[in-house]
Amino acid sequence: MKINIKKILINILAICLMVGIIIFIQELFMPKYMSEIPEGNLVEEYYKEEKKHDVIFVGDCEVFSNISPITLWEEFGITSYIRGSAQQLIWQSYYLLEETLKYEKPEVVVFNVLSMKYNEPQKEAYNRLTLDGMKLSKQKIDAIKASMMEDEDLITYIFPLLRYHSRWNDIKAEDFKYLFGKDKQSHNGYLMRVDIKPVGYIPKGRVMADYSFGDNSYYYLEKMAKLCKENDVELILIKSPSVYPYWYPQWDQQMVDFAKENDITYINFLDLAEDEIGIEYDKDTFDGGLHLNLSGAEKFTRYFGQILSNDFKLSDHRDEEEYQEIWQDKVDFYYAMKEDQERELKEYGYLKSYGAIAQSIDDETE
Repeated sequence: MKINIKKILINILAICLMVGIIIFIQELFMPKYMSEIPEGNLVEEYYKEEKKHDVIFVGDCEVFSNISPITLWEEFGITSYIRGSAQQLIWQSYYLLEETLKYEKPEVVVFNVLSMKYNEPQKEAYNRLTLDGMKLSKQKIDAIKASMMEDEDLITYIFPLLRYHSRWNDIKAEDFKYLFGKDKQSHNGYLMRVDIKPVGYIPKGRVMADYSFGDNSYYYLEKMAKLCKENDVELILIKSPSVYPYWYPQWDQQMVDFAKENDITYINFLDLAEDEIGIEYDKDTFDGGLHLNLSGAEKFTRYFGQILSNDFKLSDHRDEEEYQEIWQDKVDFYYAMKEDQERELKEYGYLKSYGAIAQSIDDETE
């Protein structure tokens, strides 16, 4: 039987061409999250970073808006990265941490506990902001299965084209510009905002029949504590100093009890915000208290940095040559963005880019 080499080669070429076209279309149709919803890029940006961090933060907007890794470096020589995302649920935090530990072993992991309030999946749009950016791995598959809403399919996360194919009429110049590469938007996972919107009226929490966190939330918190102990990593639980959503005293006590039972550290920075940290809620938030702005984040980071440096004995790397060049580039980028945001505020009277308009609209609809 004579083998037709030419025909085989043509068929292989046709298959490769078809696969290439599918990949191109999928990348084109995927949301780029550049001019709007920049937090959609946070998870993905981690993979391009040098994996030499003393501290890894996991959690929701109360970490990626409230903590500045550049300030930790400048003030204490501590290297850190925030693996945060919008409304990051605790099982997503767990699987992101499990994945991170494949790449590096930090001295400390910090988890913000606000997401303990969510015992079940919440919304596909927020799932996508976390899960689409993850590389395909066992951890991603597990995170998808834990996060999917009832009407979602696993296959649409593995092959996002099946979910985003209807975006054909929304394709913009931005989708072509960032087809195979995006501009860096965060500072080791921190999203900078220099604008100010003071805290106004803060609604008190509604009376609840049961303040207990759910079994599913506790299941993953216990898994996180166990994972850190198995890897000889110190776990710190925190409540970030954001005044809204409301943090109930009953919730706080549950975290105090959990930390005591599991011999880990829990710090409620909300209780320390004004008197100890020096947060001024008429100056240090960009959206009425949901998130800190740059000045608030730097104040909080300096306070937390003292704890990390003094109580957890993290090393100061500022005199180590292997770190200096890496972090100098990060510092330069940080202050260049700060200057550009301040220029926009002066020129327009508001922050025009950096996802600011889209963010303010999203906050109002929460």
